[in-house]
Amino acid sequence: MDITTPNLNSLFAQLGLPNSDQAIADFIAQHKMADNTHIANADFWNQSQRHFIKESLEEDAQWTEVIDQLDAQLRA
Repeated sequence: MDITTPNLNSLFAQLGLPNSDQAIADFIAQHKMADNTHIANADFWNQSQRHFIKESLEEDAQWTEVIDQLDAQLRA
């Protein structure tokens, strides 16, 4: 059983990305998505990251709320 607390830092770790607060802020500043782009289809994810995001959203997994938060920040 996964006991990871779902937050942006743990999501970034799960995606294999640097997960410090500054690294997350930098990522969000450098990556933006068009309004009509689904987060799983953003061009900056690798195949494994896309799969994790898509599967988490489809299964309404514990990560869904955090992925939604990231989605909103990538569109701001």
